Formats: sequence, C-alpha cells, structure tokens
Amino acid sequence: MTDPQPDSGVPAPVRGIPTGGGLTAPAGAALSAEVVDLGDLGARLGSWRPRVVVSDLDGTLLDGGGVVSPRTHAAVAACREAGIPVVGATGRGPRLLDSVREALAGQGVAVLAQGGYVVRFGAGGAPDEVLRTVGMSREVATEVIAAIEGVAGELVVAVEDAAEQTEALRPLRVQHGFDWPYPEPAHLLPRHEVLPVGAVLKVFLRSPRLAEDDLVALARQVVDPSVAELTHAGLGFIEVLPPGVTKATGVAVALADLGLGFEDVLVFGDMPNDLPMIEAATAAGGRAVAMANAHPAVRAAADDRTSGHDADGVARYLEALLALGVHRG
Repeated sequence: MTDPQPDSGVPAPVRGIPTGGGLTAPAGAALSAEVVDLGDLGARLGSWRPRVVVSDLDGTLLDGGGVVSPRTHAAVAACREAGIPVVGATGRGPRLLDSVREALAGQGVAVLAQGGYVVRFGAGGAPDEVLRTVGMSREVATEVIAAIEGVAGELVVAVEDAAEQTEALRPLRVQHGFDWPYPEPAHLLPRHEVLPVGAVLKVFLRSPRLAEDDLVALARQVVDPSVAELTHAGLGFIEVLPPGVTKATGVAVALADLGLGFEDVLVFGDMPNDLPMIEAATAAGGRAVAMANAHPAVRAAADDRTSGHDADGVARYLEALLALGVHRG
C-alpha cells in the first residue's frame, strides 16, 4: 500500500478485501465452502420458532466476495414475507452504512460498530433514524491504548471517528503501516495524529507479533470492562469500544424498537464479536447458529451449526426453517 503524505489531509483509498470475512480460526477459510447436513431441524427446534432473525454480515450473511448471494437474498426476503424481520449486526462502522444498507436491501434495523451505532432505515424516501450512538473520549482511548501496549508491546492504531452522526460518517483514521483490509477511503496518518481531538466510536489495535486471540486475551488482563469493551472479528486486529458496547446491547436496542426480546431471536454468527449476542439469545431461550467457518468459541457457544458463508449457510438454514412453518407453540 502506498501511503500519501501525512499532512495531505486528503482521504486515500485503502485497498484489499479480507478473504472469507477475514477468517483466522483454524481451517476457517477451508470451511467457508463446507455444506452441513441440517438433519432433522424440526426435532431440534420443537415448537420454538423465531420472531426475528439477527445475522452478522462478514463471514456469515455475506459471501467471501462481501456480497449477499441471490439464494441468501431470496431467503431473507422469504423471512420478511413470512412476517419475520431480519436485523443485520456488524462490526462495520457508520462510514460503511451504504454497504450495510445494500446487504439488508435497505429494510429494517441495522446494528453497526459492534453495537455502538444502531439505525432504522428510512422507508419510502424517509430519512434514516439513528436509535443509538455511543462514543469514547480521547483521554480514555489514550489510557487504554497505553495499558495494552504495556503488556503487548508497541501497536499500530486506527480510529473510527466520533459518536455524532455527521462525524461518524467521516473516513477512518489509520496509522501508517496498519494494513487496513477494506477498500475504502481513509486518512493515513502518523501515530500522534491518529486520535482525533473529540470522541471516538472505537479504536482498532494491530500487533506485529500477536494474533488477535492472543492480543485480546492480554488486553483483558489490564483493561476492565467498566472502562472499555474489547473484542475481535477475525481480521487480524482487536477493537476497543466504549464500556457496555457489544452486539448484544446493540441488538437489544433493535429488539426494543421491534417490541421483541432475545427469547424471540434466531442469531447467526462466526467470530468472537458475535459471542455477546449469541450468549444473550441462548440465555433467554432463543437460538444461535454458528457458521461452518466459525471461530471455535462461537461453535462452542451456539446451539446449532450451518454451512459456510460461501455455501449459503444462512440461506440453507432459513429455507429449512421456513419449510417447517412459522407458527410458534
């Protein structure tokens, strides 16, 4: 990647697309095309049926090219036609809102930024309504980065700008050498200029020597959840979020907007950032499905397993579910 001059102030394209949703779980990339036999789904579900479907995007609803396949698009549309809303829950920030809108056909509610930004898409030309936006101060972000570097060594930093809606749509602020995996505009900056003066939505930290599982484990030793949430999405870096911001708390905002609860949720996911919403659903009596390409921790936490994201795993499961009927005992 060729970096522009640090003081240019002009967003530069950052090229490169993560393969298979940025999978780093063992054998994850190979499993992305695996087809899983769903067996007797009706026997496993019994009389339970979802009133809402919640799906992660990258590595789950989207294929390895980052798009919704025709089969998955049709399955999502069939769910909606059957009266079952489909909510997207993604780590993508609001600067990528248009890509999230496209993935969800511009309908319903979307949870972005690991739960820190929740939006209801406007229908019929109406504007979008932001239901939640949460930020972290520069001071707290600086302290958290320093604490993690104290145990993990020097890190490379990127920042998702402020909590305010207009500022959250700005390009990502990326330190030289971060190797950001998405093809989007970004400000490439020296380290001392990466953190903005105001609030941030989240911070990304990459280690030159530690994989994300190891880095997040070290970071959790020195960062209390009351100060910041820590997670990763299998993209080679970890994310630092405001306290209380997880996909579970973001999905809770979406569910409140729909008048539903976690007991009504069928959730699909593949990476550790999906664990909070998976655990919230299963604890409440909802159901969770891991992709074939999922991280081992996600496979362990989920009730069920479906095919990989390059084999239309979400679509296959939804098709089988809808074939059982949407009644709920």
